[in-house]
Amino acid sequence: MFELKPISAAAVPEALEKAMRYRLLNEPFQAESICLDILRIEPENQQALAVLLLSRTDQFAEGVNRRKAQQIIEKLSSLYEREYFAGIICERWAEWLLHQGTPGAGFTAHSFFTDAMQHYERAETMRPEGNDDAILRWNTCARLIMQNPEVRPRPSETFEPAFDD
Repeated sequence: MFELKPISAAAVPEALEKAMRYRLLNEPFQAESICLDILRIEPENQQALAVLLLSRTDQFAEGVNRRKAQQIIEKLSSLYEREYFAGIICERWAEWLLHQGTPGAGFTAHSFFTDAMQHYERAETMRPEGNDDAILRWNTCARLIMQNPEVRPRPSETFEPAFDD
């Protein structure tokens, strides 16, 4: 195996910029790798944690499990950001489920969209002045549900015996 080389503390600001740029270039694995290097020397770096979380959600289609993104939530120091990013994870997982197109995906996606909306509603109550990100995300989820008829609650199942006594 290889021993990873540490970056210097002075390189952190530029490394963060590179991580964000790699996300924009749709190279989330590269962004994730850079964030992990930053977190090796600054484990509490909130910006690196946020970019790492987003990079992992960008990789849902490549098989990254949502739990890998959820692990980061507890490391975020702001309650607002914990709620907001928990919503992001649920929303992006729901979108990934829809793109899979498997039978019943709309039901499961609906559940994750509504979970995301609950996180966004909690984040909205504690948002910083002038920050309406949680409202924007909530509206996106609402539109996705309203515009996709397959995204709906799972119907409740009722049991009816095959034979009457």
